[in-house]
Amino acid sequence: MDEESMEEEGGGGGEPMMDDQNHNNWGAGGYGRHLLGSAAGQLGDRFLREAAAGTPAGTELSEANGMLQGCEPGGASCKGGAGAIAAAININASTSKFLMNVITIEDYKSTYWPKLDSAIDQLLTQSPGDYIPISYEQIYSCVYKCVCQQHSEQMYSDLIKKITNHLERVSKELQASPPDLYIERFNVALGQYMGALQSIVPLFIYMNKFYIETKLNRDLRDDLIKLFTEHVAEKHIYNLMPLLLEAQSTPFQITPSTMANIVKGLYTLRPEWVQMAPALFSKFIPNILPPAVESELQEYAAQDQKLQRELMQNGFTRGDQSRKRAGEELTYNGSSTCASSRGYR
Repeated sequence: MDEESMEEEGGGGGEPMMDDQNHNNWGAGGYGRHLLGSAAGQLGDRFLREAAAGTPAGTELSEANGMLQGCEPGGASCKGGAGAIAAAININASTSKFLMNVITIEDYKSTYWPKLDSAIDQLLTQSPGDYIPISYEQIYSCVYKCVCQQHSEQMYSDLIKKITNHLERVSKELQASPPDLYIERFNVALGQYMGALQSIVPLFIYMNKFYIETKLNRDLRDDLIKLFTEHVAEKHIYNLMPLLLEAQSTPFQITPSTMANIVKGLYTLRPEWVQMAPALFSKFIPNILPPAVESELQEYAAQDQKLQRELMQNGFTRGDQSRKRAGEELTYNGSSTCASSRGYR
């Protein structure tokens, strides 16, 4: 390498900037950190000491991983001692700049994960329509940086542990619920968790794309739904289903929207639960029962009549069927009026 090229690398005027794979900027001399490693700082100091003291030629720099040896300040192989010193200083500065952006495991545990932990807490416990005072951009940035710094495995483990602990608390609260509130509280827990996933999954999309899908061959949303199935739904399905069937036999014991949310939610968690109550699931999920056949038309009619009687017993009346409907009456009167007006003219 000649003197001019070394001065161009070592010069501080127009230092080109490059990015590493973690988007940390470092100067052109930063390439030397791959060659010199931790010896970059010692190398720069030694250059300065030898230049000031006039150290004779022939000194070998073996501590620099054997990459720079026999550098003679006045020799043909290493002309321009000032340029070499500047290059070494540039390497040292660039290495320090890179190391300042490194996230250690201690930094992750003390700074980054606490921010994520707090945000997840708020998302898991929010009610529909609540305002959550968190910065989604900041949380996404934390996830992105941790993935770039190879903390994906630890972050995924912490996320699963965090949500598992939350679901275990939810399950205990449901176990303590009285029967008359059991269905409503299960509906709230299910809706709250599914709503939280709509925010949690996008926030961790970078971890999902570059760790879960790539290395685990899974999907974050599927993993989190499985957690609710295992820690909440499976523990309560045999208590919940008899209550749902009882509520179905008593019209409007619970609101239709609550029944629909729970049935559709259970089907999403585990479709095979349909076999526990096919008639119930068929009212909210299409194509659950086999197609209707002509031989069973009388049975279908009997079921409709039974439903009508139950509705009448609960205060719903069919009204006076002897009179015309309002729309027909208006149409008839309007046509008569138009005819008479045309006849008058």
